[in-house]
Amino acid sequence: MLTPITLSSSKVTLEPIAQKHLAELFVAGQDPSIWRWVPTNYCLSEATLQTWLETTAKFDEEQQLTFAIIDNESHRVVGTTRLFLLDKHNLSAEVGHTFIGVPWQRSYVNSHAKHLILNYAFEQLKLVRVTICTNEKNEKSRNAIIRIGAQFEGIAYKNRRAPNGSFRNSAIHSVTDTLWPSVKKRLEHFL
Repeated sequence: MLTPITLSSSKVTLEPIAQKHLAELFVAGQDPSIWRWVPTNYCLSEATLQTWLETTAKFDEEQQLTFAIIDNESHRVVGTTRLFLLDKHNLSAEVGHTFIGVPWQRSYVNSHAKHLILNYAFEQLKLVRVTICTNEKNEKSRNAIIRIGAQFEGIAYKNRRAPNGSFRNSAIHSVTDTLWPSVKKRLEHFL
């Protein structure tokens, strides 16, 4: 159901992640604050990032499509995001594993990237639900998710396991096809 596709707005391009993106992605991911609430820092070393590309981020038409987020003005990779956990029967997926380099946080990057990926999910894939999760304690991310118009559904306790064996609680948000027109309008206002 998923095919590698490039999505573009006036300010941001989402390209399927590839080897050519890794050097700039590595630079974008060097601020430790990015990884505070994320179980695995895949920008810890160039070798870790390479392994992430080859295993975790690789394209799977049945499951996921991982994108490099490119700032159109500078032509630099400023982060990554992914559409994953595709459920063809229930017409749902999750958007996440997103990080944006610190210099581009609280800028136009997240609004443009979310608009592109949600538009693809609802208008091209015809999904009826997209889930967006974050660490329960990550207020900055939770506020950004609410800002785009996603609905808070609750806390899923101990639903994600970290490499060190600990578990996190996740704040669950969603956008449904019935909410998408208002979320789309809200996002377009930010563009």
